[in-house]
Amino acid sequence: MGRFSLPEETPKGLDSPVTAAAMKYMAKAQVKIFELTNGRVGAKWRVGAAFRKPAPTLLLEHRGRKSGRLFTTPLLYLRHHEDLVIVASQGGLPRNPQWYFNLIADPATRVHLKGRRDVPVTARVAPPEERSELWPLLVDLYADFAKYQAWTEREIPVVVLSPR
Repeated sequence: MGRFSLPEETPKGLDSPVTAAAMKYMAKAQVKIFELTNGRVGAKWRVGAAFRKPAPTLLLEHRGRKSGRLFTTPLLYLRHHEDLVIVASQGGLPRNPQWYFNLIADPATRVHLKGRRDVPVTARVAPPEERSELWPLLVDLYADFAKYQAWTEREIPVVVLSPR
């Protein structure tokens, strides 16, 4: 295993409440810094496979399907033609992230990109054929997506955000 590579097997403790809390607070910090700097800081992910090849990050707004509250989540994204493509990987955990279910319930939302706030988009889950076209591009963007898929039994959803 290389200095910055991830283990081939699911890391122990990945699904623990401590890990979930740490991820939640790190995401909140990234959102705050991204917002304060209009993306000058926080618009590139430099962890794991992105250490040497930083990946672009956006802020995704999504409304809680039960609470109705507005949430903001930082996510890696791929530009594909006019669309932005995100991945519901949740680091290879066995469940899809909450933002995924929120987008299914309310697909009209907004994203924040470096230097651009409140970009209106509509979310849709990529069907199998489109997912198979996008998946290699996503793995090229961030190689750890392949490991996350290997760590979970679920097929990791690919979500396409189209401009409105």
